Amino acid sequence: MDIATRVWNHKWKIDPIVRSLIDTDFYKLLMCQSVFRNRRDTQVTFSLINRSTQVPLAKLIDEGELREQLDHIRSLRLTRGESTWLRGNTFYGKRQMFTPEFMGWFENLQLPAYHLERVGDQYELTFEGKWPEVMLWEIPALAVLMELRGRAVLNTMGRFEIQVLYARAMTKLWEKVEHLRSEPGVRIADFGTRRRHSFLWQDWCVQAMLEGLGSSFVGTSNCLIAKNRDLEAIGTNAHELPMVYAALAKDDTALAQAPYAVLADWHEEHDGNLRIILPDTYGTEGFLEKAPDWLAGWTGIRIDSGDPAAGAETAIRWWQARGEDPTRKLVIFSDGLDETKILELYRQFNGRVRVSFGWGTLLTNDFRGLAPNDGLAPFSLVCKAISADGNPTVKLSDNPNKAMGPEGEIARYKRVFGVGRQQAQEVIV
Repeated sequence: MDIATRVWNHKWKIDPIVRSLIDTDFYKLLMCQSVFRNRRDTQVTFSLINRSTQVPLAKLIDEGELREQLDHIRSLRLTRGESTWLRGNTFYGKRQMFTPEFMGWFENLQLPAYHLERVGDQYELTFEGKWPEVMLWEIPALAVLMELRGRAVLNTMGRFEIQVLYARAMTKLWEKVEHLRSEPGVRIADFGTRRRHSFLWQDWCVQAMLEGLGSSFVGTSNCLIAKNRDLEAIGTNAHELPMVYAALAKDDTALAQAPYAVLADWHEEHDGNLRIILPDTYGTEGFLEKAPDWLAGWTGIRIDSGDPAAGAETAIRWWQARGEDPTRKLVIFSDGLDETKILELYRQFNGRVRVSFGWGTLLTNDFRGLAPNDGLAPFSLVCKAISADGNPTVKLSDNPNKAMGPEGEIARYKRVFGVGRQQAQEVIV
């Protein structure tokens, strides 16, 4: 596909930013089924949060065009082919991962209404309603904002300038692929849906990774691309689950147990590689120190904030203290990775644990230095649950720059979870 020509000539009805309800991350659907079974009537509010305030989204993106894209997403329904793929495919060695009850609900789903308001140079975008419905807005909302910002920049460029831009971006990615080939044992999945440059570009990146890395490329988190390209759909769980469970806790004792209650429910849903712990929502060290013994038997851990090497060392010490063999455990690194960091971590931990990588924004949106005034550089945009049944949510993270929630509640959570001094790190994406 000639992406540059498609971008130059595109009309959004031909290339809508989100073209399917399964143009989302696989972990969202896995979590959605768990929420549908266990907490389907919980009322939540999700909100867009632009951590990179120097990017004035409301000045760059036309409000009418944004509303048009969001309204288009609300018009989407699961197609027959998509339903067949979800119902009949084998995921992680398990057929019929999604239950008939959940699929019956999903096949009739329309995403709930949104609230959009301009506040200064930013947009306030929120979604309210039942948790299983509202949570499915997160990924498409982020994809729309990221791509509309990209389109605003591309609209200022000429036809040949766009062709050169994409030629350089392709070369940049291919050089990363060639660098990664130096370690044939590396295992990498695409985790880049939420902050991608565009759907077409993510699809191209996935194809380039498949050709360039062969069996080292293990799949994509994007369900639509996995379906279309006959790839493995990759996913586990995310901070959203413990954040909402914690917000629903009635007292400090229940709050301290909330992250483990999440995984107890998850344990009943899945087995195999889906038994991955995400320990950093309220501090990795405290989480592991107080974790029940049965969690040590799980497949592995995903490290998504803080110093990744320090996080892996903490996990290794924990497994050893619990009588587990770390060489049989899986560590998935997934925070702000680029190819150099991937190779560094692989060489440090290969043989000590099973190592895998979820490569996100700097795979599917690395246009740094390629556009005038660096106008296409990726930035940090998130869409998070901010309340559950009227109670505020909190995230502490292993990186205090990623913390979110009311100040008083953050202080309470730090006390309950025993979070001490933390080392702040720059949030790039």
